[in-house]
Amino acid sequence: MAITERDIMGGLAKGLAVIETFGTDTPRQSITGVAAASGLDRATARRCLLTLAHHGYADWDGKFFTLTPRVLRLGTACLASMPMPAIVQPALDTLSDRIGESSSVSILDGAEIVYVARAAQRKVMSISLMPGSRLPAYCTSMGRVMLAALPAPAAKELIGSAPLTPRTPYTLTDPEAVVSEISKVREQGFAVIDQEVELGLCSVAVPLVNARGRVIAALNVGLAAGPEPIADVAARLVPELRSVATQLRGLLRF
Repeated sequence: MAITERDIMGGLAKGLAVIETFGTDTPRQSITGVAAASGLDRATARRCLLTLAHHGYADWDGKFFTLTPRVLRLGTACLASMPMPAIVQPALDTLSDRIGESSSVSILDGAEIVYVARAAQRKVMSISLMPGSRLPAYCTSMGRVMLAALPAPAAKELIGSAPLTPRTPYTLTDPEAVVSEISKVREQGFAVIDQEVELGLCSVAVPLVNARGRVIAALNVGLAAGPEPIADVAARLVPELRSVATQLRGLLRF
């Protein structure tokens, strides 16, 4: 059934756009900043922000707004309604216990990946990752695996939809270089990241395919970069990841 313009609640759409302007780099914003980031006029942004504050989704000190933990209910409700986390978590726990490294599953949301399940062994990143955490798709192993599963034009469009910010000196930021790397991932069926997300971190990812043969998520292992060549890391971990992906395929029926 097609959704028409008359079916859409404009106020809700504007409120969601305002919420999405808050992030790691913009946790505290003024009305003017939110208006610029959301594309809304200042009066509309102000009404949205005051509505969020009135209902407990934001705090306001008279000038700046910050989101409150109440907004996490929105993401928690989504994760709770998804069967995937419950299905994959036991497999992640078993894999991480066996290899002694952290493992995760994420889905693709636009140009970002969203973590839906994680089994942490030891902290190898400066930020804490958990279900609901987001990272850019272009420079993450799980992101590249899922971009590779898209038709090439769609993947290229997503890569060009946002600035490719260098997170480390090793981050690929040239769109054509990222597209080329994704083509390589598409051919070999796995992705390897060597310190592109954060210095000292490397990761290996494979696609998670459902029972119908469609890539719906990605599975990875993240570990501290060390003297072991990244090619050897991949050779050691890809079979482990593919084994888990094969086990999960029959369970992922959605």
